[in-house]
Amino acid sequence: MLSSRLSRCLGLFLSMALVAVAFMASVMLGTTDIALPTFIDALIHYDPARVAHIIVLTERLPRAVIAVLVGASLAIAGALMQTMTRNPLASPSILGINAGAMFFVVVAVSLLPLHAPVDYVWAALLGAFVAACLVVMLSRGRQGELAPLRVVLAGVAITAMFVSFSQGLLIIDQQSFESVLYWLAGSVSGRELSLVVPLLPLFGGALLLCALLVRHANALMLGDDMVKGLGMRAGTIKLLLGLVVILLAGSSVALAGMIGFVGLIVPHMARGIFGVDHRWLLPACALLGASLLLLADVASRFLMAPQDIPVGVMTALIGTPFFIHLARRKPA
Repeated sequence: MLSSRLSRCLGLFLSMALVAVAFMASVMLGTTDIALPTFIDALIHYDPARVAHIIVLTERLPRAVIAVLVGASLAIAGALMQTMTRNPLASPSILGINAGAMFFVVVAVSLLPLHAPVDYVWAALLGAFVAACLVVMLSRGRQGELAPLRVVLAGVAITAMFVSFSQGLLIIDQQSFESVLYWLAGSVSGRELSLVVPLLPLFGGALLLCALLVRHANALMLGDDMVKGLGMRAGTIKLLLGLVVILLAGSSVALAGMIGFVGLIVPHMARGIFGVDHRWLLPACALLGASLLLLADVASRFLMAPQDIPVGVMTALIGTPFFIHLARRKPA
């Protein structure tokens, strides 16, 4: 574990370098390799008549940008969830965000005349908010506190409910299943940067609120009694951190679909390297989460080449053994 300020700064610098390398790999590698001069030329002197330029600006660059944004957001959300619940197995899916988003997208496709990708984004985001709010309502105690066990149980119940509803609708309307299958598996490909623009205020607001709550998140690790002793309100802090999780994870799911395990794996990696201080932990999670999803996306292009597989499948292949190992070592 890095202990001194200098070593942590060096660690963050190396993490930034890893993001840069992974970003360039995401842009340049694939079924059609793109040389670095071609990539730079496409950015500066875009020529719609050149196939390589079209690939860079319409497919590779949006794919890499979305992977960075989604990976960083899911990792930060996972770290905050583990801090809030004091549960090493916690991740954004504990709030039922994935299941809620999936259900609302299925409803939008099956029952409503919504078929454009931007419609999926807003339907998924609305579903994520509804599911998270239901979990918070069900897990509140008599005095308004959020007990970790209640959050877990409420999350499992809400997830099961939304998954069951989604499966029922998809069985009735199999054409809808085919149209949202790639989204349900989790993917950063086939998205346009125009989908990111309406979500930028949500990501930005969540990150700003997260920065303001760093000191409170550190205090929360000491226990609710210690938080009260410091003159803070534990319940209010948890609700605000929960709002950050909803905004980050909900926007990510709305943008890229059902990508799991990033919010579980990365916080443990970051704690092992940078420690538990959120001033260092959260930036490290953002950088490592972006790197992980970028590299997973690159790997997904070659696992069954020339066919791409959804990046959500890659994160599941990486995350499932880690989850089993963590569950065997530490009780939930």
